[in-house]
Amino acid sequence: MRHSYICQQSQAMLLIIDEQAGLAPVIDDFTNVVQHTATLLNSAKLLAIPYLFTEQNPSKLGHTSEELVPFITAENCYHKIHFSACLENDFNHKLADYKRAQVVVTGTEAHVCVLQTCLDLLAAGFQVFVVEDAIASRNQNHKKLAIKQLSAAGAIITCTESVIFQWLEKAGTDQFRALLQLIK
Repeated sequence: MRHSYICQQSQAMLLIIDEQAGLAPVIDDFTNVVQHTATLLNSAKLLAIPYLFTEQNPSKLGHTSEELVPFITAENCYHKIHFSACLENDFNHKLADYKRAQVVVTGTEAHVCVLQTCLDLLAAGFQVFVVEDAIASRNQNHKKLAIKQLSAAGAIITCTESVIFQWLEKAGTDQFRALLQLIK
């Protein structure tokens, strides 16, 4: 049996919250967040881990950042108006359809949509992994406060590489060699 803080390929899904082009100019470190998210998405795709995007009020904030668009389909992008995606009609049912207990979260803004969605995911019984190097806010202090609150609430704070290596479990496989190229 693995420790409960280990993100497992068979139990995980990836949730990308509001990494939208309209937010890019005001979000601190947005480019790095998108790069880390793309690395996680490429890994998830290779390992057959499902992923879901949200877009906050896309008519005002635009759609997901151009670098991530190749991963989006009509079925895996959810438009929302609530800060917590969990307050949207059918969002929790959509998550439940994946039959995954662990939700790995990236996105913006850490202290608003990421925070509220993660807290509601925890309340709904999901195990939440917040990827610290793949979340951001307009203000670094707001991100730090969100991380403290999420940690206190029971979310597991992690980083991109930790998640990928936990998904992989071992070296020497074709998947390991392919993913190693993504993180070098």
